[in-house]
Amino acid sequence: MNVQPELSRRVRSVHGEIGSAWLASLGDVLAEAAVRWGLRLEEPFEALTYNYVCPAWREDGSEAVLKAGVPCAELAAEAATLSWWDGAGAARLLEADTERGLLLLERLMPGRMLLDVADDDEATRVAAGVMRRLQRPAPKDHAFPHVRDWLKGFERLRARFEDGAGPFPRDLVEMAEQTSTELLASQTDDDVLLHGDLHHWNVLAAEREPWLAIDPKGVVGEPAYETAAWLRNPVGMLLNRDRPGAILARRVSILSDELGFDRERIRKWGAVHAVLSAWWTYEGHGHPGEEALEVARLLTTIDD
Repeated sequence: MNVQPELSRRVRSVHGEIGSAWLASLGDVLAEAAVRWGLRLEEPFEALTYNYVCPAWREDGSEAVLKAGVPCAELAAEAATLSWWDGAGAARLLEADTERGLLLLERLMPGRMLLDVADDDEATRVAAGVMRRLQRPAPKDHAFPHVRDWLKGFERLRARFEDGAGPFPRDLVEMAEQTSTELLASQTDDDVLLHGDLHHWNVLAAEREPWLAIDPKGVVGEPAYETAAWLRNPVGMLLNRDRPGAILARRVSILSDELGFDRERIRKWGAVHAVLSAWWTYEGHGHPGEEALEVARLLTTIDD
C-alpha cells in the first residue's frame, strides 16, 4: 500500500490524532473492503490530498474506484449526495460504508479533467451544463448542511480574532458578511441540492455522458451559489494568466447566459465564497488562502 507523503501530511494536519490512527489502520480497511465487495485493488491515483483513492476491478470484470477517508460528516454527505443524484450528472455510487469511511464509485473513463480544456469559455460552458444536470430539490428530511451553515464560518473568524479580522483584509471580511446577508434575504429561487465544490478538477470526461461530476460536498442553497467555486478556480493558474479580472467577468457572463442566473448574484456569491474559502484554509492549515482573497478582490471590482 502506497500512502503518499502529501496525503499523510494533510490527513494529520486536518484530523490530528484521529487522522494518524486512520492512516495506521488504512491497510486493514482497504483489505476489508476488497474482501467485502470482491475487489482487486490497484496502485492509488497520483497527487492525492485528503482521501486514499485507487482504481479497482470488481468480480464481474467492471472497473470502479475505491475511495477511503477518515469517517466524517463530509464523507457521509458525499455518499448521500451521489446516492440522491443516482448518476444523473455525476459518477454513480456503487457501494458505501460511511462508518468505515469507504465509498465504491463508478470509474469515469477516459477520466480527463475539465482542467485540461484550454479554452476557458468552452470549459465554463461545460461546467454550466453539468451544474444544470445536477440541480434538483434535496430529499425530504435530509441532513445536508445549508449554505447559511457554511456562512457561519465568518462568525468563527470573528470569534477567533476577537471581532477583528486578524490576517484577513477587514474590508473583504465585512463585504462577505454584508453581501451574504443580503443574498440570503433576497433569494427568490427555491433551494436545491448543490455540489458545493464544482471546479476544474471535479468534472471528468466520461462515456455515458460527455462530462460528469465527482467529489460533491452536498449542501443545500440557491442554485446560483453553485457557480462560486468555479469562478475562483483553478486559483493559482487563474491569477497567473493575463487579465484574470477579464476572465472572471467573462465567466460571470457565460454562466449567467447558460443558466439564467442574475449576473450580480453570480459575482457576489463568487466573492463571498472566495473569502469563505480563504477562512477554511486558515482553519485547516493555519494560514489564510491568499490567492482566494485576491480572487475575491477581483470579483468586487470587475465590470458587469
